Amino acid sequence: MKIIIVGAGIGGLSSAWSLTKAGHSVTLIEQGAIPNPLAASGDHHRIIRRAYGAAGGYANAISEAYEAWGELWADIGAVHLDSRGFIAVSREAGDEADEYREGLENGGYPLEIYDSVEALKRYPYLEEGSFRYAFFSPEGGALHCKKIATDTLRWLRENGAEVLENTQVIAVDTENGSVTIADGTKLTADKVVVTAGAWVTKLFPDITKDLTTYRTAVVYLDPPADLKAAWDASPVVLDVGGRTDGYILPPSGGGGLKFGSGLHKRKTPSADLDRVPVEGEGETIRDLFAPPLKRINEYRVTNVVTCAYTFTSDERFFATEMGKCIIVSACSGHGYKFGAAVGRRVARTVENGDVPLLKRWLRAETY
Repeated sequence: MKIIIVGAGIGGLSSAWSLTKAGHSVTLIEQGAIPNPLAASGDHHRIIRRAYGAAGGYANAISEAYEAWGELWADIGAVHLDSRGFIAVSREAGDEADEYREGLENGGYPLEIYDSVEALKRYPYLEEGSFRYAFFSPEGGALHCKKIATDTLRWLRENGAEVLENTQVIAVDTENGSVTIADGTKLTADKVVVTAGAWVTKLFPDITKDLTTYRTAVVYLDPPADLKAAWDASPVVLDVGGRTDGYILPPSGGGGLKFGSGLHKRKTPSADLDRVPVEGEGETIRDLFAPPLKRINEYRVTNVVTCAYTFTSDERFFATEMGKCIIVSACSGHGYKFGAAVGRRVARTVENGDVPLLKRWLRAETY
């Protein structure tokens, strides 16, 4: 079949990879460069982890994600995963760290629980008296986004896929399976797959009933000199407890020490708006992390990166079919880790037409 894929974030790249491997004629279209620094999956590194609290289906689906990443590593000839594990820090009963721990225990997955004394020995960037306990799980780490995109793009070109960078799609004809690009050119295929991330609502305005676009930012930091070695050796920090909804990626794969928080997001009518960081934004994000981090004001801001992404009301993946078009979106902030597996599932769906099964898998209802 002839397939057009709109959007070359991790969903589009991995779908193109799987469909090309299956022998289809693939055209991948991206409005910017690949990797696109404005895309949700365009940053240096992202978390992969088993913990999902009560959303046990996604915890189980990580096994398929790891297997799919392994297939991609074999094809591109490189492993862009730093398997350093992850920790979560609990500051109050019932916080997300508590929920993640309970989910891992209920699933029978490996973890080690450290009281505050032991946690301080292992992770000296934590502040004494600011948390209840921490736990470590070996099933997690950091995926190196830019390296994955660069090598997957190379593989696609080497294996016959057509890749159009800096090419904006302005319309999709779902009934006829065609797309129109900004210069007026119309391209037609047997199937169109739209993996346009936060830009999907520009192509399909009615989809805003299911998807809400948010603007957020992450901050890169230089830690105090005496804590640098601790951060270099640290696991990924999935959650810092309390209500911060904060995560931390230590330096890995060319990316520096990165802080992000679910508190630092706001609705936006367009993924193109409000993408320039404002003065003091990095410090605002940084300061959300005390507690449980000590001496937070000594962390120096080196860069702030904005991001736009979509959410569903229940924070799960989203897919729908319109004529000859399949739309996959709404990673809801946790999608990158499943990227290679999403691509394989989309490819199967293009071949077998079972969109309901794709929807159930994306919502983790098949686990």
